[in-house]
Amino acid sequence: MSKVLNELINLLSLEKIEKGIYRGQSQDLGLGAVFGGQVLGQALSAAQQSAPEDRHLHSFHSYFLRSGDVAHPIVYKVDSIRDGKSFCTRRVEAIQHGLPIFYLTASFQKSESGFEHQPSMPKVAGPESLISELELSRQYQDHIPVAIRDKFISDKPLEFRPVEMLNPLKPEKAEPKRHIWVKANGSVSEDIKVNKYLLAYTSDFNFLITSLLPHARSFIDPKMQVATLDHSMWFHRPFSLNEWLLFVIDSPSASGARGFVRGEFYNQSGQLVASCAQEGVIRDRS
Repeated sequence: MSKVLNELINLLSLEKIEKGIYRGQSQDLGLGAVFGGQVLGQALSAAQQSAPEDRHLHSFHSYFLRSGDVAHPIVYKVDSIRDGKSFCTRRVEAIQHGLPIFYLTASFQKSESGFEHQPSMPKVAGPESLISELELSRQYQDHIPVAIRDKFISDKPLEFRPVEMLNPLKPEKAEPKRHIWVKANGSVSEDIKVNKYLLAYTSDFNFLITSLLPHARSFIDPKMQVATLDHSMWFHRPFSLNEWLLFVIDSPSASGARGFVRGEFYNQSGQLVASCAQEGVIRDRS
């Protein structure tokens, strides 16, 4: 396992303070606030610890209420809402400086078999022929603002290889659609729980910013406010981040200073393993 991947997994492995109460450290990705994917992954880690062993996460719905402070840890409080014969529900409140910054409701299910169908995976170039976002950032590092340069060119726990390469330093109008291959930078445990935390973390990268493409605006533009409001995710089939997954993103709508995005994750066999949706603020503050 790579050092940066190990650090991420440790970040999502919370310290238990008391029954139903956990603490997680914060990560500074140079965004000016805690990255939303970190809070998602840590909240799911907290929820899973209170769920029965035979129940597996199949969906969550969440709201971001306040920006997180990267200089301080976050406390997660878990409430057991319901334990049924097949499903159980947990609600997680993330607290920082005495105030709630995030709420998540997660649902867990016993393993069952049943009807199956899914859409076809889009036909795009495979990951082997593509350059990674990290490689591109390093090629053009002299053009990245000094204040955030190290965050862009340092080793990453996840490797992203976009099918459509975009330059956030020189945004151009494009269709609000993206296809991005992703896998862990190193070896991940085959424990599906760990892979789900990591995929939730992954799902917040490249997501909301897709809604900016038709408007030729960049998330690193200091005049832009880009922030997640809510995020939901559904897990359909087993998967491993040791293998490439295709993240298919589209943004069907933007209005009222908000962008809406949808995402699907496929494995290389064409199986749809997870879906997600998000709405967030995309506001021109000038």
